[in-house]
Amino acid sequence: MIADSMNDTKWRIIPLEEHDAFTNMALDEAASEALSRGQKNRDNIRHDEHDEAIASDSEAPTIRFYKWKPSAVSIGCFQSMEDEIDLDVCKKLNVDTVRRRTGGGAVYHDNFGEITYSVIAPESMFPKNIIESYKIICGWIIDSLALIGLQASFIPINDIIVNNKKISGNAQTRRNRILLQHGTILYDVDVKKMFSLLRVPDEKIRDKMIATVEERVTSITKQNNAITKDHLYEALVKGFTNNKQWQFGKWSDSEMQRAQELAKIRYSTKDWNFSR
Repeated sequence: MIADSMNDTKWRIIPLEEHDAFTNMALDEAASEALSRGQKNRDNIRHDEHDEAIASDSEAPTIRFYKWKPSAVSIGCFQSMEDEIDLDVCKKLNVDTVRRRTGGGAVYHDNFGEITYSVIAPESMFPKNIIESYKIICGWIIDSLALIGLQASFIPINDIIVNNKKISGNAQTRRNRILLQHGTILYDVDVKKMFSLLRVPDEKIRDKMIATVEERVTSITKQNNAITKDHLYEALVKGFTNNKQWQFGKWSDSEMQRAQELAKIRYSTKDWNFSR
């Protein structure tokens, strides 16, 4: 029944775009708010078979693809910015820092090295079981990677691996009956740069951690350097939209206005980013 609901629903796809870290997080929240309002409005509308409620684009479940400009480090909502990130190095290298609404650990988002996605949809479209809902959305990534010749697997709770190495990490939150899941697909990875931005207490530990991560993490280019980022993006669109009704869309004026407001009053502020 959940699968039927997902396939019968018209999805809005926001094509690949670039924003700073604060705007990226704000757009996820603005889209979630708009969809939540749309759900409430439809719940309040009573109509007969001749009176159908028409939803705007901003009231449709949304899949968006995006990059981070400049590069950024995001931390989970329960983490401490000062404990996790070397803020001086980030500032020196012009790397943004932001707190997510989702949990999980610190993630380096390289402008060149990854494509990020977000899924914003009514939680009723997905299983209540968190792992099962991760499995569905991560399955879309697995389908996408198969289109470019990479065999991937879902590893609970929220990772995707290729040849026993992590290529995608994902995080999810549910608020006001809306599911938000976002995650990264690593196109290229610079582990040494990543660790230069993270706070590690001991240089000897840092070297061991770098070696360990290099053994456990992979990327598209490490698997097949003939695959371009355009190839990856095209595969992601096909994999995420397979068996769905969908159309490319854009942000509504109200969503963009709200996102700009949220970026200013929340995601770029010390009160939010240093709240723990």
